[in-house]
Amino acid sequence: MRRFLVTGGAGFIGSAFVRLLLKEIPAGEITNFDALTYAGNLDNLAGLDNSRHHFVKGDITDRGAVSDALAPDAEAIINFAAESHVDRSIVSADEFIRTNVLGTQVLLDCARARGVQRFVQVSTDEVMGSLAEDEQAFFTEDSPFQPNSPYAASKAAAEHLVRAAHHTFGLDTVITRCGNNYGPRQFPEKFLPLMLVNAMRDEAIPLYGDGQNVRDWIFVDDHCRAILLALSKGRPGAAYNVGARNERRNIDVARSVLDQLGKPQSLIKFVKDRPGHDRRYAIDPSLVESELGWRPIETWETGLRKTIEWYKSNPEWVARARSGAYREFYAQQYGIEVGAR
Repeated sequence: MRRFLVTGGAGFIGSAFVRLLLKEIPAGEITNFDALTYAGNLDNLAGLDNSRHHFVKGDITDRGAVSDALAPDAEAIINFAAESHVDRSIVSADEFIRTNVLGTQVLLDCARARGVQRFVQVSTDEVMGSLAEDEQAFFTEDSPFQPNSPYAASKAAAEHLVRAAHHTFGLDTVITRCGNNYGPRQFPEKFLPLMLVNAMRDEAIPLYGDGQNVRDWIFVDDHCRAILLALSKGRPGAAYNVGARNERRNIDVARSVLDQLGKPQSLIKFVKDRPGHDRRYAIDPSLVESELGWRPIETWETGLRKTIEWYKSNPEWVARARSGAYREFYAQQYGIEVGAR
């Protein structure tokens, strides 16, 4: 068996990767290590083959727990574990520094101590800051780091630690950076599922500022295929920008969702912009395309259709995800109660 430790594997992207790895590597066995904070969800792991998938509840800052979870012959650590919501990082950065920075260093230390062959760090295009609206500029692997939120700064710091582990200690590392993911099982405080679920219930859709912020959107399974290629074929020490060449303004994403659902544009509710809101992200994926042979399979239209159908077909998952801490944060952030119209 080929053994892997996937951290944050009960989250949105992590659970999609776990499913892909089990499918694509029949001899693969996964230890899925997740702290099950508000966005971690065991429902995301329903139906997996438990003879090859083993869930361990744990915090990546806990050195002993990470070491215990690592199989003696673990081939790789793939690190999805992160606090990832920009709005929450603006309210308080403490957990972002603890998990994203300290937690990454603990994982790197354990990888070295246990002789893990490869360490894959799943990062974000947000470490590179914001691009000008009126320029045909794109993030490349050589773009300077200019993080503009506490979340982005914590992910940039994590990348520096991964780079240092490679250059100082010779650890085989690969970094992937991606834009906005969408697809099934995404926690509904994130932009697209928030809009989708609210629209399905005829509730207001909160949209920051003037809605003209641009993001590069990718279907989650396409992103996970790129991570799997980076794991198996990536150059040691390399970073790969992963994008589907799919830039869209936030207002246009909202309109796409409403049109697909047959809902009125009047559901859009503009709210006060968040502090330091980056204006535009756009990724040049030439390196991952040429070097690893990756291409997205889903178009925006096919991916959005699959996403909508999944949320329509899984109302119980949605109801459970929207309970508790989500309700409190939603009301605080947007001034709208969950369920308000």
